[in-house]
Amino acid sequence: MADEQTLDTQNPDANQAPQASGEDLVARVQVLEEQLAGAQDQALRVAADLQNVRRRAEQDVEKAHKFALEKFAGDLLPIIDSLERGLELSSPDDESIRPMREGIELTLKMFADTLKRYQLEAIDPEGEPFNAEHHQAMAMQESADMEPNSVLKVFQKGYVLNGRLLRPAMVVVSKAPAPVSPSIDEQA
Repeated sequence: MADEQTLDTQNPDANQAPQASGEDLVARVQVLEEQLAGAQDQALRVAADLQNVRRRAEQDVEKAHKFALEKFAGDLLPIIDSLERGLELSSPDDESIRPMREGIELTLKMFADTLKRYQLEAIDPEGEPFNAEHHQAMAMQESADMEPNSVLKVFQKGYVLNGRLLRPAMVVVSKAPAPVSPSIDEQA
């Protein structure tokens, strides 16, 4: 004990050294805790970013699967249009072409069934109200029989793939008939 007193009297800062080093340790612990909190925050951000990237990649893959047929289906549409036109232009009463018409009808039905299996649906809006999102107006025609702004005739069917418009239907839209002005004879 006497030796300790001698040491203390010889080194007046000896009593303060443990105290100063305790303050240093507290400061170092505080700095380390701040660094740890920053690292934890950064780790959470990286995990969230990774989750967002994973979710976006899954959505991209899902869209790629869903719409992979878009270009291929678009290339098939003129073939379907030609088959339909062939049926429209041929007479169902002509016995000489009846087997050919039946073959075209069966081919067209198989085509339609196949397209439906892959979520490609036709838009044939005849008689329905005009919808600018799915229809392309080619002309307007007066009609007393139909409501104004209704589809009178479909030039070319439209198609939707998994809810996404692939091609709009080309249509003729009805408009109200012009008012008939009284003739000159009726005015007199």
